Amino acid sequence: MKARMLFAAFSLGLMASCAQMTLSEAPQTESVPAIAQNARMPSDHLALTRHYENTAREMGNKAEEQKKLLKHYDKKSYLYGRQAQDLKSHAAALVRKYNEVMAENIREAAAHRQLALEQTRRDKVARDGWTVRSATARKAGQESN
Repeated sequence: MKARMLFAAFSLGLMASCAQMTLSEAPQTESVPAIAQNARMPSDHLALTRHYENTAREMGNKAEEQKKLLKHYDKKSYLYGRQAQDLKSHAAALVRKYNEVMAENIREAAAHRQLALEQTRRDKVARDGWTVRSATARKAGQESN
């Protein structure tokens, strides 16, 4: 009997340790806005871009799931009785919320992609030893020849 309990406890512990953690359960040292504020390198901004794009994709999937539920509630409202209208309005509110969050994450991803591009250009100019003025002056000098 003890061996079975020990085996069951061990199995449960093994399964729990192998379970995939969601973002909210994962240990986080900093919040995303704090990381965004401390982003200094183009790679930091690209990582934030990926994060925001993944979050937007998740929100889009959740919105689609709620749209399917909303259609189901419309077609089969007789199954839910008095709760049908509440379920419909709740699903519609979730669709709106998920779409708003998705749009916000898409905007954030685009902003961080632009910041990464600007930093990459700035780093290239600094690495080559050019400034914007010297590059413009050289170009103007070449055109006058």
